[in-house]
Amino acid sequence: MSAPTRRDPWSRGPAFYATPRFIRSRRAREWWTVLHPPYTILHLSLVTIGACLSAPTNALKLVATLGAFFLAVGLSAHSLDELKGRPLATTIPAPQLVGASVLGLGGAVALGVAGLFVVSPYLAIFIVVGLSLALAYNLELLGGRFHTGAVFVLGWGAFPVLTAYFAQHGTISAGAIGAAAFGALLTRIQRQLSTPARTLRRRTRSIEGTIVDLDGQTRPLTRALLLAPLEDALRTLCWAGPVLALTLVTARFT
Repeated sequence: MSAPTRRDPWSRGPAFYATPRFIRSRRAREWWTVLHPPYTILHLSLVTIGACLSAPTNALKLVATLGAFFLAVGLSAHSLDELKGRPLATTIPAPQLVGASVLGLGGAVALGVAGLFVVSPYLAIFIVVGLSLALAYNLELLGGRFHTGAVFVLGWGAFPVLTAYFAQHGTISAGAIGAAAFGALLTRIQRQLSTPARTLRRRTRSIEGTIVDLDGQTRPLTRALLLAPLEDALRTLCWAGPVLALTLVTARFT
């Protein structure tokens, strides 16, 4: 099959959430795509799950932790990722991406430092680990040694759960470790689905082939056909995390 046509809805943009119709400005659309809203929301849902895992849950600490992770991951890490190789092919000037990265990491660290006086001095360990993960993974430092699936799963899945729990209680429990394992598995599923989806959208020129059913019916093998189950599953996954997080919030605050 030749390259995708304009009628192929699965081929619009570098991700299924790119180029939303409700945003008219091209630059605003590019920033929307850089922020990866579905994945950022899924990531923040893991923060919420960690914070609400055990009672009591302090609302101010929860909001501060959510703010820190949004700045560090949603804004800074994603901006650094786009700065390194332009995987989303945006036209956002490099100084703006650098500025967003510095602003995001600076804000996250500032919130973390404030937490040292409210939670525990040991929160500094989480600050250092989080800062190192954002820089080493997204900038592919040390020859990309830390830009691996294992680092992504642990850093983007388990780490937010443990950090949010520690920010609430100043300690780590067996339950928090179990929830962190859940976060890692959820993030692994996201990666298993998004990696081939990205390959189809961003690195595939054309697809050729035919599917022959047992009854003899034939269907062309298309990009849309391959992308549909991957991105439908990603959409479901990006709803599942927030639903669980909101359920825990409701349980803690009502």
